[in-house]
Amino acid sequence: MNSISTLATTARTLTELDHARLAKYADTGAAHPPAIQAVLDNAELVAPGDVAPDVVTMRSRVRVAELSGAGERTLTVSYPLDADPASGCISVLSPVGTALLGLRVGDVAHWVAPDGSGGALRIAALAFQPEASGEHLL
Repeated sequence: MNSISTLATTARTLTELDHARLAKYADTGAAHPPAIQAVLDNAELVAPGDVAPDVVTMRSRVRVAELSGAGERTLTVSYPLDADPASGCISVLSPVGTALLGLRVGDVAHWVAPDGSGGALRIAALAFQPEASGEHLL
């Protein structure tokens, strides 16, 4: 599976604010994986107040399930400087973070890691979405 082409063809929704903040990584020449650029280039953009409450946005806490049935865990999609994988805060620029961004509850996020291994998680629920809590600028 080509992760970039999959990311480009999967329907995603981003808030205009998340899009603008993430686009700065590309604009400043900061190192960023091409997968996040594919998401930025192809996502449907909405105002923060108009995003559906089941969409994974930046700083969302997402309950994900292993497709194998091996269990569930909660991850927070964070900006790179806030990432702390040991506590479940994953960078949006990581393969898993990029794969989750903009998807909806019930969708399956697919990714390919730098070592070539792949993975997939089903989005079981959103434990927290800033916009749904009225925190449109978080």
